Amino acid sequence: MTDWDSIASAIGAATLQPFRLCRNTAITGGWINQTYRIEGEDGRTFFVKQNSASKIEMFSAEVVGLVDISAAQAVRVPKVIAYGISGKLSYLVLEHLNLTSSGDSALLGAKLAMLHRCSNEKFGYSQSNFIGLTTQLNEWSDDWISFMRKQRLGFQLRLASTKGYGDQLDELGDKLLDALPTFFKGYSPKPSLLHGDLWGGNHAYLSDGTPVIFDPAAYYGDREADLAMTELFGGYSPVFYSAYQSAYPLHEGYSLRRDLYNLYHILNHANMFGGGYVQQAEGMMKRLLAKIR
Repeated sequence: MTDWDSIASAIGAATLQPFRLCRNTAITGGWINQTYRIEGEDGRTFFVKQNSASKIEMFSAEVVGLVDISAAQAVRVPKVIAYGISGKLSYLVLEHLNLTSSGDSALLGAKLAMLHRCSNEKFGYSQSNFIGLTTQLNEWSDDWISFMRKQRLGFQLRLASTKGYGDQLDELGDKLLDALPTFFKGYSPKPSLLHGDLWGGNHAYLSDGTPVIFDPAAYYGDREADLAMTELFGGYSPVFYSAYQSAYPLHEGYSLRRDLYNLYHILNHANMFGGGYVQQAEGMMKRLLAKIR
């Protein structure tokens, strides 16, 4: 049961203004967390995510990502208000934004390009975080191919193996990991600040058209990984891609690597949900290996 008084006290402490809750409304749409819009007696509203107390690391990692993306001053993210544990539940309080599904797609493309120009000396991040419910490793690395092999595709393949998803997945995975350098001939990616989980459901717009991104799994990696995921499940317009390309053109080999980056997410879906995602991952690996023969 939610201790709303505790959350209200945390909001008051964070905003330096007492907050007295008068209404909370459950919001549907997500599958990992319980979400609410809460309103105070003074009219202020906030967005609250809740999960079990054991999931506090998910919220603390999300906070780091939101703060870093906000600091880049490129694309809007919800402001972090407070997070913590109350009883058996963990919570994250964000500013409440009235969002809509349509807005300035060209501005979103340009703003994402600005975010990707925020660079770092190494690939990785200050801490591990989460991609869905799965841990996402982010140990610092000087070499992107090694990072992909060990902390992205290799990690997901090892996890799939522990779940007993079959010899073919293991065999294809081993071949693909050995062949990774082939996908990067003539291309040396720079570490860019990434959203990390940029599917269609993780962006929206304010009423004036301003784009907003949220629910990050941030790290410094090849910017192509963010662009690839926008294509995986759809939800981004041609205007978005045109604006991104105008602001920060992609390497000509992007189309070869796109499925390589999206394989990571399909493997993650296989590890979370099983079913047809295992066969989809196998098919993707066969096609990728066929492209480089």
